[in-house]
Amino acid sequence: MEDITRIFIHGLDGSSRGTKGSYFRGRYPEMLVGDYSGTLNERMSKLSEDLANRNNIILVGSSFGGLMAAIFACENERRVRSLVLLAPALAYADLQVYCREPLKIPVTLYQGRQDTVVIPEPTREVATALFLNIDYRLVNDDHSLLVTFPQIEWDKLLEVKIS
Repeated sequence: MEDITRIFIHGLDGSSRGTKGSYFRGRYPEMLVGDYSGTLNERMSKLSEDLANRNNIILVGSSFGGLMAAIFACENERRVRSLVLLAPALAYADLQVYCREPLKIPVTLYQGRQDTVVIPEPTREVATALFLNIDYRLVNDDHSLLVTFPQIEWDKLLEVKIS
């Protein structure tokens, strides 16, 4: 089977050294965990560079990184295996600019009920219109998802084989 590329994309003010990035770097050393800064276009250019010539990609995006993951998937659906979105800022851009039709790839989305940064209902509306194969999970948490994050079945979502 073709190798899977796994990547974590942090949020707007985050970094690869944050809680989530550090978790992925420690538990999944082969996972790409980089830093993204600047405008959305600058961040997307770096993401495209990071994933150049890669296929079979599992993107994990948190907040603004979730928006980036969705945009990348819209522009490269054939190269993307699945998306895992953590409180994604989907309502912060016009995704119709990037997506001509809804995506068929599997998407798992976690959203905190108490999220005051990325409001749940607009996010759900965009997500259910954009993704045909979505597992939407509204959880008892806030934007950081610090309660939920450690409970997520990461090995399963990242398709990591336990030996």
